[in-house]
Amino acid sequence: QVQLVESGGGLVQAGGSLRLSCAAPRSMFSIYIMGWYRQAQGKQREWVAVLHTAGTTDYRDSVKGRFTISRDNAGNTMYLQMNSLKPEDTGTYFCNAEHRASGLNYWGKGTLVTVSS
Repeated sequence: QVQLVESGGGLVQAGGSLRLSCAAPRSMFSIYIMGWYRQAQGKQREWVAVLHTAGTTDYRDSVKGRFTISRDNAGNTMYLQMNSLKPEDTGTYFCNAEHRASGLNYWGKGTLVTVSS
């Protein structure tokens, strides 16, 4: 059973920063699209940023220039550096691994980010 484990959430004031971490099996990064999603209370889950197997990245428009997705050199942790946080960034952030060819899709349990105004 694949486990994705998020950490790093918390309470921060608007304008502040947080770094989320996702521990994942190293082998996943070469064959899975890794990503961060978030879900605000009462809203649908939405993608935030993805890290493709080739190392390229994509971001939703609302976080471009503020968030950065990356992985560590050891290759078993993915990060989401979040700067200039806004109250609308509040939500539970989930780590995701998707293998499109097979349809396999794994989720972590999430970490809560709360941005106060």
